[in-house]
Amino acid sequence: MSGDAIVRLEAIGKDYGAGAAALTVLRSVDLTIGRGEFVGIVGASGSGKTTMMNILGCLDRPTRGRYVLAGEDVSTLDDDRLSDVRNRSIGFVFQSFQLIPELTVRENVELPLGYVRGARITRSKRHARAVELLTSVGLGHRLTHRPAQLSGGECQRVAVARALANEPALILADEPTGNLDTKSGEDVMQLLFGLHAAGRTIVMVTHNPEIAARLPRVVEMRDGEVLRDGAPHGARESASVGANDEGRAGARSDAHEVRRASGTTGEAR
Repeated sequence: MSGDAIVRLEAIGKDYGAGAAALTVLRSVDLTIGRGEFVGIVGASGSGKTTMMNILGCLDRPTRGRYVLAGEDVSTLDDDRLSDVRNRSIGFVFQSFQLIPELTVRENVELPLGYVRGARITRSKRHARAVELLTSVGLGHRLTHRPAQLSGGECQRVAVARALANEPALILADEPTGNLDTKSGEDVMQLLFGLHAAGRTIVMVTHNPEIAARLPRVVEMRDGEVLRDGAPHGARESASVGANDEGRAGARSDAHEVRRASGTTGEAR
């Protein structure tokens, strides 16, 4: 583990429902992720990794336990505060890109910059930041295009640029290569590896055993618990279990979720 902790989960539990009908999907999960780490999360369908990613992304709250993100306890924050934390401290990269089709590429990347609580970022500064980020991912020539005019790989690079807009403490990537061909997927992985080399903290769900085997650290989930945490020994087998079902499930993050993450539902920031 490198540097100080960006993520600290302490005895995290998550139940859905109540009483005899309650379903426990996370069971006393402890996890610490240091600044600058690149961590993969793997596991079969029903293992709890999606719920854990939702909690890491402040899209859901734990039933029990404590979640400290970049030094702030976010376990019991109300919706407005969680919305602020999402926009300020977390960059999201979804499997299905979740770009706003009516907006240009540049406008999609600018979006999170308009929802920073207490900050007045001028339009010209938002524009300049978006251009800088899109140029850094090789799309400086696509600023005025809309998502439908881009390839899948280009859309995912736009999503990575958007995730970086507010200099987040944590990047959460949910099966970022799942909808891409082999070459485009490799391009996106090289982009993520480059961000990691530059010191970014990245947590990525993957169902691809070859990708998991390339990551420096892999957390394997099973039945709501951390089964294994460390170098990706054995990740190849576990990542392949349930891959087809989970690959489809990875597209669960619908437009509403990305609008929550990016602040486009009108939530206070």
